[in-house]
Amino acid sequence: MRDVMEKVVVTGGAGFIGSHLAEELVSQGYHVIIFDDLSTGRQENIDSLLRRNKAEFIRGSVTDLILLQKVFQDVSYVFHLAALARVPQSVADPLTTNEINVKGTLNVMLAAKENGLKKVIYSSSSAVYGESSVLPQSEAMPLNPVSPYALTKLVGEYYGSIFNQTYNLPAVSLRYFNVFGSRQDPLSPYANVIPVFISRIARDLPPIIYDDGEQSRDFIYVDDVVRANILAMKKGVEGVYNIGSGTSTTINELVTAILAILQKELEPVYEKPRLGDPKHTLAEISKASQFGYKPEYSLEEGLRAIIPAYSSRTNPNRN
Repeated sequence: MRDVMEKVVVTGGAGFIGSHLAEELVSQGYHVIIFDDLSTGRQENIDSLLRRNKAEFIRGSVTDLILLQKVFQDVSYVFHLAALARVPQSVADPLTTNEINVKGTLNVMLAAKENGLKKVIYSSSSAVYGESSVLPQSEAMPLNPVSPYALTKLVGEYYGSIFNQTYNLPAVSLRYFNVFGSRQDPLSPYANVIPVFISRIARDLPPIIYDDGEQSRDFIYVDDVVRANILAMKKGVEGVYNIGSGTSTTINELVTAILAILQKELEPVYEKPRLGDPKHTLAEISKASQFGYKPEYSLEEGLRAIIPAYSSRTNPNRN
């Protein structure tokens, strides 16, 4: 039986997924250390936990190995989510993306090894599949990263495997598909598509679709991703697993669903495709089901859960 105050670290814990994960870990009785440099994470995402003394916050970067070595003392598990996690940003600035995503991940692995952690749970991405004519995408298929971001995520997976084999550090990599939920910033220049669509449609602005809208995505609600992380920690699993919904939705279908929920009639504006974006993603999730993972939210259920929050965040000065 585990100590109810077993320590875990969530790097990137003030971010979108990380803050949700930190909340659930706290609710399950873990001593949670949130490690974040607040470059993309937000203090407000974790204020509730900190006010109630339910978690510790350490401001720092995963590029600082000495600091990580101190933070990981007496820690059992680390969930490594800290990253620059946008394809367009990586295309514009591959050097910084590499510094944080590759060097930062290597530092996390080194600090975890030196402190004898039980496991590293690494947040990877379906971007490692790149352009694939084979759907659904399974963990056994060839990989073809087509952006600097995707390449850095794959390098992180390889580091996990190497540290597992060479240093006996258990590591599991979770390839997230298109995660959505509350706390995504719709006004960020690299914002995810769902909060952007909701924010614009709520303000009676037409949604902007890159390409023809027939590109498809596997959208997965954040609560399901949190559950997958905790299962991966608790179960005796290592290696790589897809974390998606196992269903495919075109961008045109997504816009139609949001318009229907918000009861709006707007015509999308179509613009040229963005560099580095794959045409289709769809997860084969049977491997993750072996450790108990099963998505519980449909796309519509997730949208209905978050639309009230995003539709109220209007800003007439931003398009």
